[in-house]
Amino acid sequence: MQTAREDLYQTRLNTEPELIHRKDPVVSPKDGANAPVASETIAAFERDGFMVLEDVFSPEEVERMRFTANEMRDYPGSLADETVISEPDSGAVRSVFAIHRQSSDFDLMSRDPRLADLARHILGDEVYIHQSRLNYKPAFKGKEFYWHSDFETWHAEDGMPRMRALSMSVMLTDNHPQAGPVMFVPGSHKRFISCVGETPEDNYKSSLKRQETGIPDKDSIADMVAKGGIVAPAPKAGSVVIFDCNTLHASNGNITPFERMNGFFVFNAWSNRLRAPFGAGRPRPEHIAHRKVDAPLKRIRQQQHHVA
Repeated sequence: MQTAREDLYQTRLNTEPELIHRKDPVVSPKDGANAPVASETIAAFERDGFMVLEDVFSPEEVERMRFTANEMRDYPGSLADETVISEPDSGAVRSVFAIHRQSSDFDLMSRDPRLADLARHILGDEVYIHQSRLNYKPAFKGKEFYWHSDFETWHAEDGMPRMRALSMSVMLTDNHPQAGPVMFVPGSHKRFISCVGETPEDNYKSSLKRQETGIPDKDSIADMVAKGGIVAPAPKAGSVVIFDCNTLHASNGNITPFERMNGFFVFNAWSNRLRAPFGAGRPRPEHIAHRKVDAPLKRIRQQQHHVA
């Protein structure tokens, strides 16, 4: 049993990188629980650390969400302070955070059974939203995201104790292989790369534009890629890409005429709520890592939806 300050995934405190074997299950459904997707899909997620579900949301649903996403990007003055992040060079909007707290459309999406029930099943627990955002990769000038594990940052800077979270990325535009889709290293979620380098004060202010702290060393990345390879799914709008909190991923820049946009929701197990940061002096702000959460997501009635 983990004590209050036991750190199973120490990072940013050592002088040399270290590979730590995962100590948490990838999938932990409750006994007798029926999976909302095919069992083969769940097994592939457990093996690879990610999965792609096609045609989860209808074209009409996608169009409504894309309209809202465009409004939020085009009128940033209407959004809460600090929630809009721009590209480091061009000034184009890169991300908008806390979207489920700023839009009724994205609040409903975060609680939609097609997402939330699957998160509950995989994590074997009630869930809440740890983070939500819109990701924009604009045509011609969208910048890259370097290799990283989300959990490394969430653990070090937010105080997430265990690997009991997952991300769901809802495609609001068709993806193209040439436009910088997210690349995953299959199987990388089973080992944690402990990174070197202390966390600078207010690191989030620069890391959300270009991450330089908490990134894996090149030898560890090469080792994981040699074992698992690299996969870059490019699904169409309405699809959902789901990946474990510790899956190694990255994306190239976008110099094509094709914009890429997605709604991004991180579901954390209710039993895995945030503590004091494990590798930073103070936690990141509320709009990036939610602590002021009184209860798990309320369940809403399942529609006539089932994805394979």
